[in-house]
Amino acid sequence: MTQLKEFLLNKGYTKVKLHLTKTNHFEIIATLNGIKGLFILDTGASNSCVGFEAIERFNLEAKDSEIKAAGAGATDMLTQVSKNNQLKIGKWKKEKVALILFNLTHVNTALISHNSKPVDGIIGADILKKAKGIIDYEKKYLYLKL
Repeated sequence: MTQLKEFLLNKGYTKVKLHLTKTNHFEIIATLNGIKGLFILDTGASNSCVGFEAIERFNLEAKDSEIKAAGAGATDMLTQVSKNNQLKIGKWKKEKVALILFNLTHVNTALISHNSKPVDGIIGADILKKAKGIIDYEKKYLYLKL
């Protein structure tokens, strides 16, 4: 029987290694506007996000947004939006990516308290849908369609 890896690679997917943290989250390295960062892979996050503190680091153009963010124990958080970004995960690349910007302090405080590294942002369902993402939980790989 063909393994998932062989099947997906033959169908034009690329694979990216995932790292399971002590908090049971998958971390992934992604390059945003040419700068590498650490992100949580979160299938339950409707939009991909970056923390306010990383706006300058990733050269993001921030615009005010009417959207209020909620999640990870916080609600009604003010947000901004940044459009026209380039995102690269492994060999997969997408231009004109929109990201939600909000305060990730509560997320990073929880990660640090469990001896995990703070993250720059969250890769959410919007990106996973665009990339036709498939997660192999057992082998800890993310497959993205090129």
